[in-house]
Amino acid sequence: MVFKKQKEIIMRNKVLVFIFAIVTLLNLVMFSYQFSDNDVTQQDSSYVDDDHEDEDDHELIEVTDESGETYWTCSMHPQIKLPKPGKCPICFMDLIPLEQTDENLAEREVVISEYAKKLLRIETIPVERKAIDNQIRLVGKVGYDETLVSTISAWIPGRIDKLYVNYTGVVVEKGQHMASLYSPELLIAQDDLINAINGRKSLKQTDYASIRNNFDVAIKSARKKLRLWGVSSQQIKQIERRGKVLEQMDIQAPISGVVVHKDAREGIYVKTGTPLFTVADLSKVWVKLDAYESDLRWMRYGAPVEFTTETYPDKKFTGIVTFIDPVINEATRTAQVRVVVDNSDMSLKPGMFVRSIVHSSIASDGKIISRELAGKWISPMHPEVIKDAPGKCDVCGMPLVSAESLGYVSDIEENRPLVVPASAVLLTGKRAIVYVAKVGGDKPSYEGRTITLGPRAGDYYLVQDGLSEGEHVVVRGAFKLDAELQLQARPSMMSEEVASEDSSDKIVPFTELDSEFRIQMEMLFIGYETLHKALTNDAAIAATKANEELNQALAGVQQSRLDFFQKREWEKHSKELQSIVSKIAGSAELEVQREGFQLLSEQMIKTLTKFPPQQSKLYLAYCSMAFENKGARWIQRESQVLNPYYGSLMLYCGEIADEINFPALDK
Repeated sequence: MVFKKQKEIIMRNKVLVFIFAIVTLLNLVMFSYQFSDNDVTQQDSSYVDDDHEDEDDHELIEVTDESGETYWTCSMHPQIKLPKPGKCPICFMDLIPLEQTDENLAEREVVISEYAKKLLRIETIPVERKAIDNQIRLVGKVGYDETLVSTISAWIPGRIDKLYVNYTGVVVEKGQHMASLYSPELLIAQDDLINAINGRKSLKQTDYASIRNNFDVAIKSARKKLRLWGVSSQQIKQIERRGKVLEQMDIQAPISGVVVHKDAREGIYVKTGTPLFTVADLSKVWVKLDAYESDLRWMRYGAPVEFTTETYPDKKFTGIVTFIDPVINEATRTAQVRVVVDNSDMSLKPGMFVRSIVHSSIASDGKIISRELAGKWISPMHPEVIKDAPGKCDVCGMPLVSAESLGYVSDIEENRPLVVPASAVLLTGKRAIVYVAKVGGDKPSYEGRTITLGPRAGDYYLVQDGLSEGEHVVVRGAFKLDAELQLQARPSMMSEEVASEDSSDKIVPFTELDSEFRIQMEMLFIGYETLHKALTNDAAIAATKANEELNQALAGVQQSRLDFFQKREWEKHSKELQSIVSKIAGSAELEVQREGFQLLSEQMIKTLTKFPPQQSKLYLAYCSMAFENKGARWIQRESQVLNPYYGSLMLYCGEIADEINFPALDK
């Protein structure tokens, strides 16, 4: 019975093989007939191999038309051009007529039918002038308001007998006692005051006015001396009322706040000027943000700022920019932007990490637009002081100046910039191309145009040249129109760039990267740096953990604000990095980790050169002895060589081969 079933299966397979052979023979006959009917000469008679290669591997077939008749092409393989209708020799689909290009069309102009326009879902929008609210994302930390920080020091030599505030973090009120001080000089000064008062009382009934005046002068002098030594008026009245000296004098808090630093200890002797406490009033705090050079064009005094903290991610805090550091930090290539924030509820604590959004816009003449400062008066030294009328600064007493004189207000209606949606721009490195809808004509017509862009503001680009107000640009379907030009072998967004590419293997960095993406690349380098330090310490377990952190940083890189070419390039780098990180994670042996780190370093050199991080300068190190004198490179932040391939055995073996100086990146 089993033998019979096997025999039936064999017969069935033979029948299937026979049918397959018949179908294959018929296809070959149809193919031969197609070519004989079209009188086409093949450049390669074996254009289809038996392994069914992918479509991209098919050889291009060129057909000339001597009579000038219409060409026929395949919708799936536009490289096929035949003079007569029939079947595609690659996929056997029916050929379609190829529309002839109008000779009167511009070099980059493409014409489509109304039906094709609907299929391609072409959408256009007019170019207009308007003020754009740009949102610049910055990170920073909460700090003390330096104008509300006081240091309490000893105004007279003495001994600390008692500390009422004996640890940092204590909340004190203005006038509250903080320490008790014993000072012989204070005792003498008190005694002088009491004697002068008693002497004045004893001569109350005398007629010698000059003597009474002398006692009055002595009393005033003693009171003034005590005040200059830090004794409050209330304490002086207490001394006068008691008629006895106070052996210990209390040191009082000059402001309300939190004790953030304590130098005083019970029993120590202090000199004049010795610091005892530091008190900070936290009812207002400074948020210090780091702005990159490319972000400074958007920074201005009075700009509204929103930020969140790790502690309260769902709560938005607000403030205004009150100071922009005039000097760039050479190590980080950033300038500090200060925001004054009300903290009456004490929810913000110095040292907190914040993520902020600074709102700003710019006019066509490059000046900052500031609607909220129009007609206002500002203190030049304390920009947080803003008033509706001229006057003097409440802090320093300087005369206020108009906001217009500082250049932060423009005529908004006359200076609105010309903008175009970012979705309309096709970026090809140095060039920016848009497709402009042409007016008139029987069919929709679009022309590719190279334009000059200004800075990007949110979802818009400022246009410097190449477009006029009222022209309609394609915001959806521009890639499809450009692909149509490519199929017609006419200049497109890619043609000029390919021709201008350098044949060398030089890696050209992207010069338009979002600031938040640069922060993510900095976090990626920090993960790499942590792995590097673990290997220099010969710590295999720490290296495994560092590799996990590196993997998390790699997974956290967001591509949402990269353009088409940047995304395509990042995907290549990301795959290579992910593959190497996975290999390192597969072993806990130090030698295997170091071999993987060598591959990781080579890829990181390429990645960070193409996608520069926040750091402005790194060092490229090289050890010629690594891996049996084959040599290996790595990147580090320090200028002193720290060899990850030998660790403690030869930590300083190698040399700094080069400095990697990253260019200033435009937003």
